[in-house]
Amino acid sequence: MTQRQLLHVYLDDYRPCPAGFALARSAEECLLLLRECEIGILSLDFDLGWGQPNGLSVARAIVMERLYPRAAIYLHSSNPSARSRMMQELHPSLPDGVRLFGAPMPEDIKRVVAAGGDVFAFYRANEETE
Repeated sequence: MTQRQLLHVYLDDYRPCPAGFALARSAEECLLLLRECEIGILSLDFDLGWGQPNGLSVARAIVMERLYPRAAIYLHSSNPSARSRMMQELHPSLPDGVRLFGAPMPEDIKRVVAAGGDVFAFYRANEETE
């Protein structure tokens, strides 16, 4: 599968979706995409509406079903304790080569995705400069 065939997913019930990402407004929508599509970058919110499954339930399903994206996971929730719990859930079984960030996506990766660029080349280039 080539880079251009990868889907990038943004899970959030409120915030606008960045260009180049598919928006999932609920945990169920996000899990459907993870199960049915090849995902490159996944950005997760935690709070998804009163009484609704949250980002932690998505993180748990990712671990249990091995639904990790190929490139990276960002945790863009404004709830710091929730971000920490999602990190703790996802990190122990993180596959080699998949990056996990406990913060929102930086603008430069958003630009790469919006332009249809190669996210793997972006991460390789940034690893070389770190």
